This record gives sequence, C-alpha cells and structure tokens, in this order.
Amino acid sequence: MDWKIELIAVPVTDVDRAIDFYTNRVGFALDSDHRVSDELRFVQLTPPGSACSIAMGTGITEMAPGSQKGIQIVVSDADAARAQLIDGGVLASDVDEQPWGRFVYFDDPDGNSWALQELPQRT
Repeated sequence: MDWKIELIAVPVTDVDRAIDFYTNRVGFALDSDHRVSDELRFVQLTPPGSACSIAMGTGITEMAPGSQKGIQIVVSDADAARAQLIDGGVLASDVDEQPWGRFVYFDDPDGNSWALQELPQRT
C-alpha cells in the first residue's frame, strides 16, 4: 500500500497576501480558493511539478501563523531556484553546500520557513 503526502497546512494571517506571495513571487499554481462560510475558506496551491500541495485559509488549522517550519521541496538546480525566488522579490539565502545536497532557504511573509534542496549526484 502506498502512503502519499498530498496536502500540508500552512498557517497564515492574511490569506490574500499569502496567495499573492506564493503565486506571484514563488511560482506556485492556485488550484482552488473556496469560501465555504465566514468561518471557512479553503485555498490550495501547488509547487510546479509537485504531487503535494499546500492548504491555507481560515478555519483550516489550529497552528499559529508562521509556525510551519522546514517544509522541503526538491529542485533540480538550487542556483536556478534561488534566482527565480530573487527575481520574484523573495528574500532567499545563498546556496548552502552540504554533503547531502545544496539548499536554499526562504520564509513567507508570516515566517513559515521553506528549504529547497538540490539532491547530490548519485555515483
């Protein structure tokens, strides 16, 4: 039996600001934005090429905005991913070279933190 992670909640204070950040600055696709009621708004966004999406909105999670730390995305080229973030106006770290990969880090406007990892070449 396969177990697949397909959705991760990302707590934010301003849903519209977060949608703008993730779509226009980072490059995620806006899959859905449904306001079910005044207490429930469900937004789903997906990184390019990913089988896993993020969810945000109102009434989605009890986590405090900014408390989601260390979501990791695998990219084919850390330098190109960093350049894309910088071009989008995102404050991104320099590429961090480690034996287990090359990493770029950034935070969303609420302080939720992300790591982009370029996997090392297999020998």
